[in-house]
Amino acid sequence: MSTKYVFEKGLKELRFLLCQSSEQSAATRLFLNRAYPTMKKHNPHTPILIREASGTLPRVYARYGLGKEKMEGLSGLSDAQIEEKVTQMVKASS
Repeated sequence: MSTKYVFEKGLKELRFLLCQSSEQSAATRLFLNRAYPTMKKHNPHTPILIREASGTLPRVYARYGLGKEKMEGLSGLSDAQIEEKVTQMVKASS
């Protein structure tokens, strides 16, 4: 798991939006509780933002250089599927 979260140099920011209590965001909360420490350890200078708001559908944004940004919805995904989506996004900057 540790090498999955070594971000490419082109990734400027990773941002998660989710609801702090809804069932739709449960897998995203589980993923962040498990994976955030590893992501931050391997990428101490890359901002990893977590934004919680009631009623928000879970999604992740990856911001790359020159204003390029990619968004993926995380509703209905399992912890493993979320991990795969995030891995793809952090490697997409190369």
